[in-house]
Amino acid sequence: MRYDRDIFFDTVRDDPFDGSLTEGQVEGLDAVLDAWEHWRPDGDVRFLAYMLATDFHETAQTMQPIEEYGKGEGKEYGEVDQETGQAYYGRGLVQLTWRENYARADEELLILTGALIGLEAEADKALHPLVAVAVMFLGMERGWFTTKKLSDYFNEERDDPVNARQIINGNDKDDLIAGYHSSFMLALSLSQIPEEAAALPPLPVPEGPEPFVSTLKMGGHEVVVQIGPEFMVKIWVDGEPWDAAEMD
Repeated sequence: MRYDRDIFFDTVRDDPFDGSLTEGQVEGLDAVLDAWEHWRPDGDVRFLAYMLATDFHETAQTMQPIEEYGKGEGKEYGEVDQETGQAYYGRGLVQLTWRENYARADEELLILTGALIGLEAEADKALHPLVAVAVMFLGMERGWFTTKKLSDYFNEERDDPVNARQIINGNDKDDLIAGYHSSFMLALSLSQIPEEAAALPPLPVPEGPEPFVSTLKMGGHEVVVQIGPEFMVKIWVDGEPWDAAEMD
């Protein structure tokens, strides 16, 4: 499913954004919609609406990846890990926390993109827009944060945006975020492009975020990974383009 950006932005501008949208909010919303259209074109739209509602709440309505306020001060996950030198406080669109979750994100993003991001070694990479969107999708779909996942609350028998808050953080602000979910559901419903229009040229959309670039040391080699729009991956090893098809 694709979405008419003009209709979508006009609708959410009124609610839940109270009449105006900043450039950063538009870019953040567009990044999520782009990822959904690329990865989940036939997915349950309630998933997308609830991710947008969570993004809206967890980023203080900026729709941009942010660091946890206070950087985990006074909490175990806010302490610097002596092995990696990183503090694994909340980062991103849904506040990825704890070293094991950063490591899990590395593993699952490797499967998704074919590229090792290196979040466990450099936690601030979780603030890159492309990475933050991928973490939100995978984390909420697969239950990284509390073991609860989107399909537990949105399925053929259940439509429960109130208790879906347990995916992230217990029942904190559950009614508030359910209200945001309702607003985003309306916008997504109004802006859906009919299937019969699928053959038409794609709608013009704003340019996505700058490519994610990571430099890693692996087996004595310098590996550079670039992830661009729609998660197209390019890899260089010691300055030379690398092609997985050439490997034995």
